[in-house]
Amino acid sequence: MAGSTKHLLILLSIFNLSSAFIGGDTYTRNLSVELNPGWNTSVSPAPPGVTLLHVRAQGNNDTLHFLLCSLAAPTLLLVHTNTAASRVQVDWVPFLAQNTSGSLRVEPESSILHSTALVFTTLWEYDDVNDTADPHSVPPSSFLDPYRLQNFSWTLQENSSSVDPAAPTVRLCGGTDSPSFANGSLCLQFSAFGSGGRAEDWPRLLYNANSSQVKVCLDGVLARANHSRFSLELQAVGGAHPLDTVTIGRSIDDEYTPSVFKVSKWVESNSSSPEGFVQWKPVAYRKSLPVFEDATPCGHSQPVPVSQAVTPSGLVLAFYGPKPTTTALNISFSITGDPFYAATNYLSWTVLMGVGRPPVDSFSPLVLAIMAVGLGTPMLILLLGGVYICLRRKPLEPAYQPIN
Repeated sequence: MAGSTKHLLILLSIFNLSSAFIGGDTYTRNLSVELNPGWNTSVSPAPPGVTLLHVRAQGNNDTLHFLLCSLAAPTLLLVHTNTAASRVQVDWVPFLAQNTSGSLRVEPESSILHSTALVFTTLWEYDDVNDTADPHSVPPSSFLDPYRLQNFSWTLQENSSSVDPAAPTVRLCGGTDSPSFANGSLCLQFSAFGSGGRAEDWPRLLYNANSSQVKVCLDGVLARANHSRFSLELQAVGGAHPLDTVTIGRSIDDEYTPSVFKVSKWVESNSSSPEGFVQWKPVAYRKSLPVFEDATPCGHSQPVPVSQAVTPSGLVLAFYGPKPTTTALNISFSITGDPFYAATNYLSWTVLMGVGRPPVDSFSPLVLAIMAVGLGTPMLILLLGGVYICLRRKPLEPAYQPIN
């Protein structure tokens, strides 16, 4: 009976601790949105062909600056400062000319604790005749001319007046003169968060006030081969601690992202306390309103250092300079046997970027309730059975009767 009681108490303790954790990250930030900070609107309503969106997430004694920019390759820059009074300054003439580093600054510069830029550089298309769904195993001749995103024309779909400062979400879409993009586009849907929660759309990533989200959508682009599959190249730019390794986390709970039990984290390998991260679930979707059958797994290559004469990102050049510390990896979509891209002409994939430790999924209340019923019921039966036996136990009669 004592053993049963002990196990029941342990189960109840685990349930209480997990339930408390499910409440999520309660830290909040005040968000404000600014389009093209410091631009002289009397000269032009917007910089020609360029969008610079600035979301300022102010905490009690620190600030996160999220900057989404379409100058050359689209880039999301995150700067963390140790003051609530830090500001973004842009010298627009050299910034647009892309010939001067330091044309975008976060001041005071001494307040900067960490910065990371995520650059979307190249969309690769290859003819997967053997249905391997592995861009590393196909011959080089199978690759078609890559789409260099720095050569795209980008447009912000939502203007600044329609952006909700409490939960800003904007959509940056681009295309080229290629006939494949005649009726299609590549879009980056960016969202920032003032508090913790979970995205409504699959894969329903868990987020907190220290993170932002980008949903990548390839929509309506015509495939150039009969067996076309795609891969997306990303670059991570940082300072002393670049993102140089991808780790895989596992869970037995797939309630929010059905059939997906993993999460991939692009982090710093030489830091016990990571300052920045890029995180995603290894799944993409073949329809804009997906069901379970529309999910397709994703793969990734290992990050490798990148040496390039000039960065493809105008924002990176303006903030870091021409040759910052950079690593790159490829995200590949689909597995062997999955339909090719032309089956739906649609792909979406979602990634989270932030500072501190990445959000971690815990067991949901539903799973905890199932565990409590599945494990607690037998223990409760044992406990009640032990109590019943103790109450019904009779004193034993002696084996021999006394002799008068």
